Amino acid sequence: MRRIVFRLFALFVCAFALCACDKAPDFKNLDITGNKQFGSDFSLPDTTGKMRTLADFKGKAVVLFFGYTHCPDVCPTTLAELSQAMQQLGDKAKDVQVLMVTVDPARDTPNLLGQYVTAFNPTYIGLRPANDAELQKVAKDFRVYYARAAGKTPGDYTMDHTAASYVFDKDGKLRLFARDGQGVEPWVHDLKLLID
Repeated sequence: MRRIVFRLFALFVCAFALCACDKAPDFKNLDITGNKQFGSDFSLPDTTGKMRTLADFKGKAVVLFFGYTHCPDVCPTTLAELSQAMQQLGDKAKDVQVLMVTVDPARDTPNLLGQYVTAFNPTYIGLRPANDAELQKVAKDFRVYYARAAGKTPGDYTMDHTAASYVFDKDGKLRLFARDGQGVEPWVHDLKLLID
């Protein structure tokens, strides 16, 4: 009888340990791990013309954000929050890469985009689709909406776009859908979980 009780206890401990190992991280943002509805990679030129893919950032958590330099609110707020999060991460920030894909390549020249993103953090990289087909492809892959909203003059317009970021883990797997305007703390919390 003692043996049976001991074996049952041992099985219980093993089962509990296995369950504990499989427990999903307690993210603050939407966990989309394993979701096949979103893109799993990209191939876009950076502001120097170098083609970039997720493989370039292996070993880092990658935040992929879609925006544009003339954005009046969402884009600068998100990039500023991420910059503050990077500061709070301290030395661990070296394990995070923030990428901004412009949805307005007509106005966002490589020089302008490069200056814009690095003004928030010198480690940020801007990605600029070379043409409409490249932009449409990456937007479709990541289910990103974008559209030009008419302004008072032809060059004075805004871009409506999906206000969220995609976060990949250090192995290049898509893990999170991060909403805009959430503040710094959720970024710090979730990035720590992905890089620790």
